[in-house]
Amino acid sequence: MQTPKTAWIVSPPSPKASILAGEAGISLLQARLLLNRGITTAEAATGFLSPSLSGLTHPGMFKDMGAAVDRVIWAARRGRPITVYGDYDADGITSTALLVRFFKDLAVSVSSYIPDRFDEGYGLNRRAVQAIAGSRRGLLVTVDCGTNDREEVELAMSSGLEVVITDHHRADENFQPLCPVLNPKRPDCTFPFRGLAGVGVAFFLAVAVRAALRKAGWFRFRGEPDLREYLDLVALGTVADMVPLLDENRRLVTAGMKAMATSTWPGLLALQERAGIKPDRVSVEDVAFRLAPRINAAGRLGKARIGLETLLTSDPTEARDLAERLQFMNDRRQELEKRVLGQIESELPDPAVPEGRRTLVIQGNGWHQGVLGIVASRIAALHHRPVLVLDVRDGLASGSGRSIEGFDLHRALQRLEPLFTRFGGHRQAVGLSLETRHLDRLRDGLEAVAQEELTESDLHPVLHVEAELPPGLVTRDLIDEIYCLGPFGSGNPEPRFLGTGLDVIESRVVGDRHLKLLVADEGREMEAIGFGQAGRHPLAGSRIDAVYHPRINRWKGMESVQLNIQALDPADE
Repeated sequence: MQTPKTAWIVSPPSPKASILAGEAGISLLQARLLLNRGITTAEAATGFLSPSLSGLTHPGMFKDMGAAVDRVIWAARRGRPITVYGDYDADGITSTALLVRFFKDLAVSVSSYIPDRFDEGYGLNRRAVQAIAGSRRGLLVTVDCGTNDREEVELAMSSGLEVVITDHHRADENFQPLCPVLNPKRPDCTFPFRGLAGVGVAFFLAVAVRAALRKAGWFRFRGEPDLREYLDLVALGTVADMVPLLDENRRLVTAGMKAMATSTWPGLLALQERAGIKPDRVSVEDVAFRLAPRINAAGRLGKARIGLETLLTSDPTEARDLAERLQFMNDRRQELEKRVLGQIESELPDPAVPEGRRTLVIQGNGWHQGVLGIVASRIAALHHRPVLVLDVRDGLASGSGRSIEGFDLHRALQRLEPLFTRFGGHRQAVGLSLETRHLDRLRDGLEAVAQEELTESDLHPVLHVEAELPPGLVTRDLIDEIYCLGPFGSGNPEPRFLGTGLDVIESRVVGDRHLKLLVADEGREMEAIGFGQAGRHPLAGSRIDAVYHPRINRWKGMESVQLNIQALDPADE
């Protein structure tokens, strides 16, 4: 199967751009970028360009927030222990760390529980609930999980535990809460923004609890937690979970990135140091591709507790040791991922998919469960199809799935849910297990749904381009205008621009995989870098069209405009 060719689609200029620019007092380019994001009024533009915590929705808009706060205060006033039960990914670990720190700052007895990815799986489980109930009667607060774990909640309550669920995953159709459930995706929740990460929901609980305790006079003779000190964790978990960086998330991440630049938490500082990040220059890209993978690696290898300990330690020496262990795990994760991808490429160069097939279900034996989600992501991106990657052993197939834009993989597999012994996830990512005797029914059933919902054009990747912008016109001030729209991420992608007819003066390979160019446009010369595009070398003497991000390159105290090339083709003659 050949990798589908990517189409470049340039958003047409809108006649409304000049009107919005004048009304909002912004540049024409900023207005065009905002219109591309569906922002059409001066008020919305101002809010987008100047996100502030003061604009956060009141926590009381969550269904059950009052009841959840009452249970936390009940535990605090009566000296009952609180157990924070998290998930093993970066969102769950940061959520757990946030509430553990918060409850400690309230001088409440608190402990945490992170399930083992392989022995216990995602969400609440009976063994863990029984252990918590047997040793620490009091309040169980989940983060990033629990919405659909009805049987486990029943067990917890019957065992003498009070329970509060905080989560952001989709509720089942038969959702009937037995306890307070804070989840913007529950069907009866009135919170206006549904895209929060788990750590965002946990933060709103902390905001509401602090407000209630303040009103009750709790802090008259105690120190009051400064929730701004937790925002770095909120930013880390939110960016890691790839939720849309819009609305509430945009406000939280913007403030959280500022907090991260001045963070005093030893674990975060040690992680930044080990990743080669300067705290005063940490970016969302650094968080997504350098910090979050180290936290996630611990969970992928069944050692999520190490990630949590890193974020909670107050000892700088211990923090550096833990950060080193996370580095080792991340290196190990990369090795395992490369090994599985290599086996798939060597044994299944064409993943045995007949022509016209719109889904890929790939199975192997002895593959490490912790990396199958990443492998599925890479294959889905390469072949632009929904992908399931499954490890088969002892009569059971378990693994992960990743989807493409426009195909709700979770909803598609819900139609096949009777086949699974374990199933969960969201639109773009799922985890599942089933008996191997059902694999053919899974493969055929998923394909049938895809044949209904995906067209042939859906299987061809698209590169969305904001505007045509000659690189020779790009200045430092223009780049500043563009990056006022940050932080960029899911839901608010970093703007891409099209440059045509660029003359390539020099071409060379750097770091084995990357393409370094010197190009000329509009009478100016500038450097360009194409990561992972060494195969396009040599290009010197040619003319190219390129889709690029404009960046500022800093080297030895000097700054210059650099093009970060996303795609290139020979220029039309």
